[in-house]
Amino acid sequence: MKNQWGWGGFVTQDLARCQLAARLVALFYDWWNIFVRLVEPDRHMEAITSRPLLLHAIATRVRHARQTTITVASSHARAIPAAKALRAVAIFLRELAKTAEQLTGLQRWRRILARAFQVFLQGCQLRSPPRLAPS
Repeated sequence: MKNQWGWGGFVTQDLARCQLAARLVALFYDWWNIFVRLVEPDRHMEAITSRPLLLHAIATRVRHARQTTITVASSHARAIPAAKALRAVAIFLRELAKTAEQLTGLQRWRRILARAFQVFLQGCQLRSPPRLAPS
C-alpha cells in the first residue's frame, strides 16, 4: 500500500494532519478495491495495474437535444475488455439508481457490496449485523 497509494510517510509534525491523511488514503484504498471488484469480481487487481487500465482515458461530452453523451477513448492495450467491464458496472449502477428511491442507504450499500464481493459471498445476500442488547 505504501508504494501504490502514497502511504510511505507524511512530512509533518502535526499528528492530526498525519492521521487525517492516513485515514483518507485508507478510505480511498477501500473505495478503489470495491470499485475494482465491481469491474472484475473474480480476481483481485492491484492498484498499480488497475488504475492505468481504468482511469487513463480521454472523455468527451456532447450535449444535444437535452441529452448528454459521454464518449470515453482509452489507449490501453486492454481497453476493449475494460470497456465491456465498465459498461456492465454502469448498467448495474443505472438499475440500482432506478430503484434507489425505494431503498435506504444501507440497502443500496448492501447491494453494491454483495455484487462486488459475490465470489466471497457465494450468492448469499449481506445481512445486517446483530444488534447488541441494551445495557
